[in-house]
Amino acid sequence: MLDTSNWSNPWAIALSLNTILLAIAFISSKKLLTPWGILNGWILGILVWGTLGWRGYLIVMLFFLLGSGLTFVGIEQKEAEGIAEERSGMRGAGNVWSSALTATICAIATLFFPLSKELLLLGYVASFCTKLSDTTASEVGKAYGKTTYLITTLKPVPRGTEGAISLEGTLAGVLSSIILAVIAGTIGMISPIGIIWCIVAAFIATTIESLVGATLESRFIWLTNDIVNFINTVIGAIAAIFLASI
Repeated sequence: MLDTSNWSNPWAIALSLNTILLAIAFISSKKLLTPWGILNGWILGILVWGTLGWRGYLIVMLFFLLGSGLTFVGIEQKEAEGIAEERSGMRGAGNVWSSALTATICAIATLFFPLSKELLLLGYVASFCTKLSDTTASEVGKAYGKTTYLITTLKPVPRGTEGAISLEGTLAGVLSSIILAVIAGTIGMISPIGIIWCIVAAFIATTIESLVGATLESRFIWLTNDIVNFINTVIGAIAAIFLASI
């Protein structure tokens, strides 16, 4: 049971802070999450602050705010072309966990494997760098990509096609991973070399995600967008940890 009388207890802070934010999110006129998304975001926030404190929480909040904001870039054009996110960009429970489950596993694992904490923190940051890079590349590409190519054939395809890439989207995706990784390094979550591993891992994972989208996603009913996103973050975390280990 949480000792809410002890405000030095990170779990007490996590519960209080996220409950306040939950209430604000529910009464806000501009919602970025569905009701179920808000509830699951509350759970996620408690787990992250409780395990990693304000540093881990800052990274997930930056990821959420930047990723959600990018959804509205060129939204009118995207809606006109039928390639905008569902629910006017509001994230549901599936979106929350497909983006953050890998990071949450890394965060919780730090409690049980303290000797591997540095690598687990690297995986945590890399998973969010990966998902932010993927989201940025997709949203910027759909809004500003002059020409989009199918990653498997490099033939031009309409914007919004699964597995499509664009120069504008790719560069924006890399830039977003750089920004998040540098912030994580600045606040001491990862080492300077870890910043590089996160950026490289994010690029590797988003490239693989595009390949999966172009070749497999339409072939298997169970391979939903949420599943693909989760796999994407797993690859990003594993790639960063592998690079750091060797």
